[in-house]
Amino acid sequence: MAIKAHMETLNRRHQELEAAIAAETKSPSHDDLRVVELKRQKLKIKDQLEELRTQSNLN
Repeated sequence: MAIKAHMETLNRRHQELEAAIAAETKSPSHDDLRVVELKRQKLKIKDQLEELRTQSNLN
């Protein structure tokens, strides 16, 4: 059950980052470095989610 809750939290954070990236890129004076950092965080969360999915399938 703890894994499922953690995955839900990560999914929520992934969606928040996606929204932040969209908002940042819509700004006429968006910060490219900020966008790169947000994308890096989003990818890290995606990797964590995939690892948890793999672990939960093995159990």
